[in-house]
Amino acid sequence: MLKLMYITKHPEIAQIAEEAGVDWIFVDMEFIGKDCRQGGLDTVQNHHTVEDVATVKAAVCSAKVLVRVNPIHEIFPNYLSSKEEIDTVIKVGADIIMLPYFKTIEEVEVFIKYVDNRAKTCLLVETPEAAYLLEKIVEVPGIDMIHIGLNDMHLAMKMKFMFQLLYDGSVDKWARVIKSKGIMFGFGGVASLDGGAIPGRMILKEHYRLGSQMVIVSRSFCNADKIGDLGEIQTIFRKGIQDIRMLETECQSQSDDYFENNRIVTNKIIEEFVKAI
Repeated sequence: MLKLMYITKHPEIAQIAEEAGVDWIFVDMEFIGKDCRQGGLDTVQNHHTVEDVATVKAAVCSAKVLVRVNPIHEIFPNYLSSKEEIDTVIKVGADIIMLPYFKTIEEVEVFIKYVDNRAKTCLLVETPEAAYLLEKIVEVPGIDMIHIGLNDMHLAMKMKFMFQLLYDGSVDKWARVIKSKGIMFGFGGVASLDGGAIPGRMILKEHYRLGSQMVIVSRSFCNADKIGDLGEIQTIFRKGIQDIRMLETECQSQSDDYFENNRIVTNKIIEEFVKAI
């Protein structure tokens, strides 16, 4: 089964997600440079804090806490250095630490050094530079998992839609490189099975075709910030995660033809969606 991640800083939402079957609660501390990359777009920009990491960690029982820190940096006005940031989130309970928006092997090596085996490491490959160096990056010791970030990657590559990276074979290519080293990987996010620009069920089947092992349960699945009723949020999570797990069970017994047919139909929908933009 896929490791499901959900982004939140709210302990009550983290508990609901965990109870429904979400594996990792994703606390997002990244803010350095993010507004410049994504300014004006309908993207998630959170800037959670160390205090949020501690609060979420205290709220959950079995779910792991994944923290996206900032890109490697030494000095940033009125903020911690990368080493201090990583040390601090480990101290308050981060189980997995994600490095975003890196472009060099040296940044990966520094990140691995700073974590120093005190938490699991996850690289967020979301720049063309990182994708170009991927065959060398996977040789760096100490990488536990890699997530392919479709949003920033498609923006950097001047594409109209993030799932064009599925359509053009890029995700297939990167997946092969990562899997060749036995590193756990995932990509993008998934909406509810019948929601999203591309139905979530089609994207989920693509995860199984490619051998992905983790995915973000996206804002389209449940935008908890816009729903004031915790009971409603709980209902959405219970039903939605149950639906995902049922489809996963179906996927586990299917033939290659099942996934190839889904790939063809998914690509047609992506192509039509891009033409309509």
